[in-house]
Amino acid sequence: MPWLQISFDVPREQTETVSLNLELAGALSITLGDAGDEPQLEPGPGETPLWSEVTVTALFESDPDTQALVGQLARTLTAQGTTPRIERIEDQAWERVWLDTFKPTRFGQRLWVCPHGQTPDDPNAVVVALDPGLAFGTGHHATTALCLDWLDGAELTGKTVLDFGCGSGILAIAALKLGAACAIAVDHDPQALEATRDNAIANGFADRITIHPPEALPERHVDCVLANILAGPLITLAPRLTQLLRPQGDLVLSGILADQVESVRDAYLDRIDLAPTRLREDWALLCGRRKSTP
Repeated sequence: MPWLQISFDVPREQTETVSLNLELAGALSITLGDAGDEPQLEPGPGETPLWSEVTVTALFESDPDTQALVGQLARTLTAQGTTPRIERIEDQAWERVWLDTFKPTRFGQRLWVCPHGQTPDDPNAVVVALDPGLAFGTGHHATTALCLDWLDGAELTGKTVLDFGCGSGILAIAALKLGAACAIAVDHDPQALEATRDNAIANGFADRITIHPPEALPERHVDCVLANILAGPLITLAPRLTQLLRPQGDLVLSGILADQVESVRDAYLDRIDLAPTRLREDWALLCGRRKSTP
């Protein structure tokens, strides 16, 4: 059965009302996207940011009554100065769509992220099994790729790792695959915590990972802190993240645009011996070790 999709751009403050009206009109799904160029990888603590201009996409059944309703909606939007985009979406095996685009990918020398049921032709591969989902993180964004590359080259055997802003749990699971003894995953988004739990189970690590919202994070020192969030939260969280790190423990920060590096470095320099910045596309990763003395 084909589907009818309508998408249009609205200011951020209108998204809640528009989404509610679309739901009442019978939309089967509603998704929000960036109508401009404002990356939002991970909200700050207690925040739920949204782009200033939002693309709203609604999916409807393609029966005659719904077609008339969507047509009327399009005419109303046009009269208000908004240009709607209407598409007919043919039904297909959606699980095959992402399988055709999400292929096994290597990070560093031995770490691979693969869809379930796929394995690389590499006898030395360390494989994280992960399917695309609602929570951010399959390794294909530059910020996650930078972290995975770092993990592949790190000595993690027997260590405790904290993944702050875990998303799908990909970094915590990769650390465990590479020899970490246990991992702590933290995220403010319940959907991310659920995805992390499911992915940990699927990779055989249910008993070696603990999952918490930020307010429930236990007070303990860890050997490695991974934080793939955004520059603003990284600066705000600098005292907290370094406090959780053992002396000489590793700190890895990502989600930083290249022109934000200096401000993030400045927030950590007094407590962390920072290595040279790593760059990928327009994104940067900062890493270093906690100083033995303040």
